Amino acid sequence: MRIMLFLGTNLAVILVASMTFRLLGFESILYNNGVDLNLQALLVFCALFGFGGSLISLMLSKKIAKWSTKAQIIEQPGNQSEKWLVDTVARLSEKAGIGMPDVAVFPSPEPNAFATGASRNKALVAVSVGLLENMNRDEVEAVLGHEIGHVANGDMVTLALIQGVVNTFVMFLARIAGFFVDRVILKNERGLGIGYWVTTIITEIILAILASAIVAWFSRRREFRADIAGAELAGKDKMISALERLRRSQDVPSTMPESLVAFGISSGKLQGLRAMFSSHPPLEDRINALRNAA
Repeated sequence: MRIMLFLGTNLAVILVASMTFRLLGFESILYNNGVDLNLQALLVFCALFGFGGSLISLMLSKKIAKWSTKAQIIEQPGNQSEKWLVDTVARLSEKAGIGMPDVAVFPSPEPNAFATGASRNKALVAVSVGLLENMNRDEVEAVLGHEIGHVANGDMVTLALIQGVVNTFVMFLARIAGFFVDRVILKNERGLGIGYWVTTIITEIILAILASAIVAWFSRRREFRADIAGAELAGKDKMISALERLRRSQDVPSTMPESLVAFGISSGKLQGLRAMFSSHPPLEDRINALRNAA
């Protein structure tokens, strides 16, 4: 199903973009200015690299997460706290209908947790030392439910597909702009000139910044769903209590690696323009959404 979703998304990107450029007459504009550019071939090239990069990151996500956070997987519980943690993850995972994830603890004073992995049945759920020290067991259970909700909802795969679509269009549109400036405006007729390379690089940077806001918007929507999953798995009051606890400590800057922030329980407190690029909505909004949920 995931492979079919990837192929279907990839094909849809190519077809929609191709039809759009034909309807706008962009191909004929390029052709009339001496630019014999195969847009379909360029789009396929960009899609392969755009989706390829995000899917490779997804496949390596568990290894990268363990390395970047120094997370230690609990192979055999060494004390009652670790046994409770593993047992709780097992119970919530069974309730959510997913395979038992690897359970890990990573050394950070910041109360946080994350889930990652390329499959619902081969995921990793990790909590920080700070979370275990600053939350009671009911609140930790809710956080674990939130992270297992990410896994059960397939959020890692969904975000990888969205990132693949975004990567494809950033690469494609940047190269189209480069060709247009180089051949149509600067009238270069010999290979790819400096106008192509400069325009492509500048356009990619601008589009990548705009695209990151789109990905962040999807990520914020997904956080509300994970909160609901945590409330269903562990209890609504426990989930609200955990978010309240996080709100009281949100002034502490997040130390989570950038690649894992989107799958954490909290991203720290962000204001102004930075909030638009945040992977998480404000904790106040999340708490209110849960209180108003049926």
